[in-house]
Amino acid sequence: MHLAYPAVLSVLLFCTGLYGVLARRNAILVLMSVELMLNAVNLNLVAFDVWLRDALHSGQALTLFTIAIAAAEIGIGLAIVLMVYRNRGTSDIDRLRDTAEGHEPAEAAAPAEKAEATA
Repeated sequence: MHLAYPAVLSVLLFCTGLYGVLARRNAILVLMSVELMLNAVNLNLVAFDVWLRDALHSGQALTLFTIAIAAAEIGIGLAIVLMVYRNRGTSDIDRLRDTAEGHEPAEAAAPAEKAEATA
């Protein structure tokens, strides 16, 4: 098998994931796109391991390590997204820019400043 077939598939998967990360507003879809990018990297690792005929199969071992890290990352990421959704009521990334506690949104602070200015 030629190395070009899995490499082209990997590039297509990675570009699809990159588009998903840059264009999506939903946090869960962004996490899915990151996973798609990691799977593209895993495909490349295994393809190059087979192509180089490595006796230690280091590409496959690194792929297993990457899969374990990705599973932990998606578990923690989903837990964070669920907690943010419970607290804020949305998982829209654009609405979650001000996530620090104690900061008021600009709209809520504006009437207080107007009241002080008129007094």
